[in-house]
Amino acid sequence: MKEVLYKSTRSDSLPVPASKAILMGLAEDGGLFVPTQFPTLDKKLSDLSAMDYCGVAYEVMKLMLTDFTEEELKSCIKNAYGSNFDDQEIVPVRKADGVYFLELFHGPTIAFKDMALQILPHLLTTSARKNAEKREIVILTATSGDTGKAAMAGFADVPGTRIMVFYPKDGVSSIQERQMVTQKGDNTRVVGIYGNFDDAQSAVKKIFGDPALRKEMAEKGFVFSSANSINIGRLVPQIVYYVFAYTRLLKEGVIREGDKINIVVPTGNFGNILAAYYGMKMGLPVGKLVCASNSNKVLFDFFSTGTYDRNREFLLTSSPSMDILISSNLERLIYHISGDSAEKTAALMKELTEKGVYSITEQMKEGLSVFEGGYANEENTADAIRRLYKEEAYVIDPHTAVAAYVYDSYRQKTGDQTPAVIASTASPFKFENSVMRALDEPADLPDLELADRLSEKAGVPVPEAVNILRTAPVRHNIVCGRENMEAEVRKFLGM
Repeated sequence: MKEVLYKSTRSDSLPVPASKAILMGLAEDGGLFVPTQFPTLDKKLSDLSAMDYCGVAYEVMKLMLTDFTEEELKSCIKNAYGSNFDDQEIVPVRKADGVYFLELFHGPTIAFKDMALQILPHLLTTSARKNAEKREIVILTATSGDTGKAAMAGFADVPGTRIMVFYPKDGVSSIQERQMVTQKGDNTRVVGIYGNFDDAQSAVKKIFGDPALRKEMAEKGFVFSSANSINIGRLVPQIVYYVFAYTRLLKEGVIREGDKINIVVPTGNFGNILAAYYGMKMGLPVGKLVCASNSNKVLFDFFSTGTYDRNREFLLTSSPSMDILISSNLERLIYHISGDSAEKTAALMKELTEKGVYSITEQMKEGLSVFEGGYANEENTADAIRRLYKEEAYVIDPHTAVAAYVYDSYRQKTGDQTPAVIASTASPFKFENSVMRALDEPADLPDLELADRLSEKAGVPVPEAVNILRTAPVRHNIVCGRENMEAEVRKFLGM
């Protein structure tokens, strides 16, 4: 098996093995790690269809994480995907409205982030051992709602690690906030910030990129890493569920081996849909990758025009995990469509930082042909929730509803009948207020009472991740301005 190495999107510095890239999180020049080559799936998809989720995960991840031994990787996978998920399939596929919803929310925090963040701590601590890293690993993360809780759930009380999460104080759902501020673990810290997700993410990147702070931390026995989707250790596990979805459709006779499927992803930071693109690069038969945006349609505009422009009003929507104007993982796609040019990518990212806008060349636009963009406004999102419940008695969350609306519009416009998988990224219980409003039900109730009402409506039990919040005490109540985020990091580390 060929060794896959990882290099920065912004310079031609020497590539590093997967474990080193996972440990570092971000390249020293501020770039993101990308594979120097894409391996091809070495098992037939029909063979993979006979395997369970853990089996498929190993066959996909072994190709990308080539410096992990079979024993190391299988151990990480076994520890990540088991009784902590409330469905034996790990990610069941549900047919509704003529498409297949890939339910990625059956993990401990009822959002798709669990798919990667339940395994990342194991990959990270294994990587630390492989690289003889003796310093304490400090995970620093900005969240638009789901990553924070899922990361803390993964890293809570993991020896040799600490995790600190920043979230926009008024930019997440009440259940998302309650999940974060009640998080257990002596090594966890949650801080709300006055500002939006982009403010939090930009400040975290700045803290990461401060060489003086890194040096001071090293002297005190700390090293930064990331649990955001900028970490390649987050991205690689996400490839798995798209391959798994294909094998389930194959197993059920919906498709034959080699048939293409369309993949539809509600998209904010671009990591989830990039994982589908990486799956395609590895040989997964894909027709279209449909990138679904909410009213913050910076990605829709990019796919329509070739210009990325974050200079616009930031809108708070019912799908807060997508309320993002700087889609970090798009940098990886830019690198690939520029002919793997670190020089071009660095120049475009510099323009984004300095002017808030950049445009790609006509030649680069050709690399986007597999992508289709669409967006749903607030009314469209609520309509999609309402319609799917009325017609199929199936309740979806607002993020999934954005994708459902966009794909329905795409089908009507194109007549494309290719079997489609929609990434269903969160449980409706995580956004119960918005869901109940869309279903024309009373929504001005306490969040946990609302969960009970939604359970009756949807005909499914309240997830355990929500039930435990009924008695969970608040453990984190710090709020600060973005200018004080570094001070809070220092306080957390006792520096």
